[in-house]
Amino acid sequence: MKNPSSLEDLIEALRCLPGVGPKSAQRMAYHLLQRDQPGAARLGMALSRALELILHCERCNNFSEKQVCALCRSPRRDAHLLCVVETPADMLMMEQAECYQGLYFVLMGRLSPLDGIGPKDIHLDRLLKRADDGEVREVIVATNFTVEGEATAHYVGELLLARGLKVSRIARGLPVGGELEHVDSGTLAQAVIERRALESSP
Repeated sequence: MKNPSSLEDLIEALRCLPGVGPKSAQRMAYHLLQRDQPGAARLGMALSRALELILHCERCNNFSEKQVCALCRSPRRDAHLLCVVETPADMLMMEQAECYQGLYFVLMGRLSPLDGIGPKDIHLDRLLKRADDGEVREVIVATNFTVEGEATAHYVGELLLARGLKVSRIARGLPVGGELEHVDSGTLAQAVIERRALESSP
């Protein structure tokens, strides 16, 4: 027995979500149609509205409903600092940590030649234009510590250094509250390599 074509279309559409296979998509579709039709309607309307209204901020490339997002317009942010992250989720984590008061640029991805993702696919031309605005004095590269993230950090760093900008990379190391016996050897080795000198109290 086959599903109606409209149901099959819904199941197939749900498979575009990350980590959702055929079975999960089918369960979601059945749930929405059988148990939560109001929720399905809200989902459809919200998705349609987001597609209509959401664009990319001209300055940071993050999602926004305006040409320039609220964070980029804020006079409280340090315009001399620019932090480069891979995704909006990474930017959100930086904000939640409350450790940074500068501005951002969101690449919306990372270099991955095996997946066919090159410099043009992660908006590096827009990043370079943003970094060359005359206000930015330091760029902090905060891409992830994956193979692709490291390659992206190196590539971005080289481009920015060639323009005479100060470039730094977020450090790797032990998690706050972590114990040495529970940390993997790679993280521990990196923490030793990136150690910093202690300063005496005044």
